Amino acid sequence: MALTDRLLNAWYNGHPALTLLRPLEALYRHVVNRKRARFVAGQSDTYKAPVPVIVVGNITVGGTGKTPLILWMIDHCRQRGLRVGVVSRGYGAKPPTLPWRVRAQQGADQAGDEPLLIVKRTGVALMIDPDRSRAVRALLAEEPLDLILCDDGLQHYRLARDLELVLIDAARGLGNRRCLPAGPLREPIERLHSVDALLYNGASEDREDGYAFKLQPSALVNLRTGERQPVDHFPPGQAVHAVAGIGNPQRFFNTLEGLHWRPVPHAFADHAQFSAEALAFTPALPLIMTEKDAVKCMSFAALDWWYLAVEAVPGPAFICWFDSQLTRLLP
Repeated sequence: MALTDRLLNAWYNGHPALTLLRPLEALYRHVVNRKRARFVAGQSDTYKAPVPVIVVGNITVGGTGKTPLILWMIDHCRQRGLRVGVVSRGYGAKPPTLPWRVRAQQGADQAGDEPLLIVKRTGVALMIDPDRSRAVRALLAEEPLDLILCDDGLQHYRLARDLELVLIDAARGLGNRRCLPAGPLREPIERLHSVDALLYNGASEDREDGYAFKLQPSALVNLRTGERQPVDHFPPGQAVHAVAGIGNPQRFFNTLEGLHWRPVPHAFADHAQFSAEALAFTPALPLIMTEKDAVKCMSFAALDWWYLAVEAVPGPAFICWFDSQLTRLLP
C-alpha cells in the first residue's frame, strides 16, 4: 500500500502512530490560523474582484465532488442569463505561461484534467494559475463576466470571496477531525462555522448543518468515438475493468456496483497520468473510467473504453438558497 493510501486509511479508520504527528499538526494549525487571521483582519494582500466570486472548496484532502457541482452551477447560472467564468489552480498542468486560458483542444498535460473537463463540457471561459487572484484579473481582462466560480481555493486568501461553499463526502465525513499531517483537514474544523454553506455529497437528505446533493450517472461515453449510450448499456452482472484516478476511487467503484455491474477495481493516485501499457489489463473486459481520467486517455484509448458521465443533483432547498444568494450578489 502506498504511503498516501496508508495515511488515508489511518485518518479515516484510526491508527495509534498518528499521535506521533501531533507536534507537526500543532505547527500546521498555527500557520493556517495565522494566515486566516491576517485575512479576516484585512492585513493580507488580498484582491477584491469587481464581480462576485464564489469559492467551491473543501476542508479535507481528497475529492468531494467539486467538479460536478461546478458544472451544475455553470449551467444553472447561465439559465439565469449570467455570464460565468471559472478560475482554477490547474493541478498538474504545465502550461507555457501563467495565467493560462484553457481551451477544449488543449491536452490535459497543458491544461490540467479538471479544468479541461470543465471547458470540454461547457465551453466556459476558464483561467488556470496557482495565484487565483492573478487568474481572475486575466480572465476579466479577456471576458465581460457577471460572476466567477473559483474551483477549490478555500484556503487561497489572496483572493477575496463573496460566498464560500464547502463540500464534504457524506460517507467518509471528516475522518479523525484532525489537521494535516495527523488527519485529513486542511484547516481546523472550526473553519466550517464561517463558511456560507456545507454540501454533503452522497447524503440522502438535508442535514441540520448542510444540504444534500448526489452524483447521478447520466451516460456511458466511448473514448474513441464519442458514442453515448444509456447507463443500462451493459447488462446486469457485466464484469468491467474500473479505473479511477480521483480523490476517493471507492466512490466510483461503488457507483458501478450500484449500476449492477461487477467492477474489477484499479485505483490510481489523484490526477495520475496514464498510458496504454498501464491500462492493458487482463482478462479482456470493457473498461470504464471517470470523465476526469478520460480527458487524459483519448489519444490512446481502445474501442471498448468508456467513461461514466455524472451529473450533480442538488436538493430543492439548496437550489432555493443558492438562487437567493445570486439575487443578493447580483441585484
